[in-house]
Amino acid sequence: MVPWRYIVVDGVIGVGKTSLAKLLAARMNGRLNLEVVEDNPFLSKFYADRTAYAFQTQLFFLLSRYRQQQQLFQHDLFSSILISDYLFAKDRIFANLNLGDDELALYDQIATILEQRILKPDLVIYLQARNEVLMERIHWRGRSFERDMDSDYIDALNQAYNYFFHHYQDSPLLVVNTDELDFVNVPQDFELLFEQLTDSFPGTRFFAPG
Repeated sequence: MVPWRYIVVDGVIGVGKTSLAKLLAARMNGRLNLEVVEDNPFLSKFYADRTAYAFQTQLFFLLSRYRQQQQLFQHDLFSSILISDYLFAKDRIFANLNLGDDELALYDQIATILEQRILKPDLVIYLQARNEVLMERIHWRGRSFERDMDSDYIDALNQAYNYFFHHYQDSPLLVVNTDELDFVNVPQDFELLFEQLTDSFPGTRFFAPG
C-alpha cells in the first residue's frame, strides 16, 4: 500500500520523468497526467533562438499547464491515485533561466496569481542525472524539436533544477539519482524505487543505488 494520493515526477529534459510516471500509474492503478509539450507552437523556434522566443514559449507553457491543472482537479482527487509528470511550480525554473528582467517581472505577476489556485502534491519525485546522461537520452528519443538543443543549455538547466529542488519544501521530496537506473528496461530498477514509496516520510529523502 502506497500512502501518497498525488505524486509528481519531475526533472530535467530527458531524465525519464514521463516514463516513470507511466510505470507508477500502471502499478498503482492511478490516473495519469502528462504535460503537453508538443502543442507549444513556439518550442522549436525557442530551441533555435532562445532569446527571441523565450517569453512566448514560457507564457504558453504557463497558461497551458494552468488550464490542465484546473481541468484535472475538477475530478475528485481522493477517489483515485494521481500521477503527474510535471510540477507546476517548476515553470519558474525555466522563466528565471530564459527571461530578461522586464519579461521576468511581467511573468512573475501572472504566475503569482495562478499559483494560488494550484493544489500541491503529496510527494514529489525529483529525478537527477549527469549532463552527459541527459544528452544521450535526449538524442536517443529523437524528438524533432530537440535537435537544436545544446549541452550548455542542458548544463544550465540541470544546475537550475538542482538549486530549485535543494530549496523545495512544499511537499515531501524523494531525490533519485538515475545515472545507473533504467526503469523501463530493467524491472529490478523500478522495483527498487517503488520500495521507497511504500512508507510516508517528511522532508527530503535521497535514493542513489550503487
